Amino acid sequence: MNATYQKLEACLKSVRAKTGFKPETALILGSGLGDFADEIQIEQAVDYSEITGFPTSTVAGHRGRFVFGYIESVPVVVMQGRVHYYEGYPMTDVVLPARLMGMLGAKKLILTNAAGGLNPDFKPGDFMLLTDHITTGVPSPLIGENLKELGPRFPDMSEVYSLRMRNIVKEQAQNLGISLQEGVYVQLTGPSYETPAEVRMCRIWGGDAVGMSTACEAMAARHMGLEICGISCITNMAAGISRQPLSHQEVQETADRVAVQFKKLITAVTVNI
Repeated sequence: MNATYQKLEACLKSVRAKTGFKPETALILGSGLGDFADEIQIEQAVDYSEITGFPTSTVAGHRGRFVFGYIESVPVVVMQGRVHYYEGYPMTDVVLPARLMGMLGAKKLILTNAAGGLNPDFKPGDFMLLTDHITTGVPSPLIGENLKELGPRFPDMSEVYSLRMRNIVKEQAQNLGISLQEGVYVQLTGPSYETPAEVRMCRIWGGDAVGMSTACEAMAARHMGLEICGISCITNMAAGISRQPLSHQEVQETADRVAVQFKKLITAVTVNI
C-alpha cells in the first residue's frame, strides 16, 4: 500500500478511536479566524498532537485541533488551525488534514484564509469569494503515485470551487448585508511576503489575492470528489500596492476586526449548502 495512504489510514484509525462523529461538512479556518470553532455546539475536540503521525501547526493564531459538533443542525468538523508548506512539511502532509476530513465522512469543504489583496479595487477587511486558483508557485499535492483509493490519476479541475456553493455564498452575503468581492486566489510558498515584482507577476497571471495556503487543499479535496467553496479575508494589500511594511500582526488585527461578520457568513453558508 502507498505510504501516504497508509499514513492517512493510521490517522483515521487514531481519530476513530477517539470519536465516532460523522461530519457532513468540513471547515478549515485561516489566520485570525480560528475562534469561530469555539462558538459552535461542540461534541468533541481532538488535538492534532493526539493523532498518530499528524502534522502540527507552528503558526501564531492556529490553535491546532479538530472540533466536531454542530452548526445549528449541520454536523461539521472544523480544522482549527492549518498546516502550511512553508513550515517544512511535505505537500502530502499539508493536505493530509483535508483528505482525512473527507475520509471521516465530509462531502463538502469550506476553506477560509487570510490573504493579501492584489486587486487595487480591494481593501483590507473585504471578503473575497474564490472563483478559481493558480498553484504554479507550489508543488501539486497529487505528484507521485496516484492514491487510487481517493481519486483518479488525472482529475478534472475545471470547477474546483463549486458554482452551486458560490451562488449560495453570494446569496447569503447579500441577505446579511455583507459586501463580497470575487476573484482568483494565487498560492505561493511563503513564508516571506511577496516582493513587489512577484505581486506584479501575480496580477499579470490574473490573480486578485495571494496567500500561502488553501489552493493545494482544494486540489487534494477535489481529487477526492468533495464539493468546495473558498472565502478569503483580505487582511492587507500586497507589497507594491500597500506602501507600508507587511506583518503577521496586521493580518491578525484585520481578521479580528471583521470576525463578527465572518462568523455570520460562515454560519449562514454552512446551514444552507
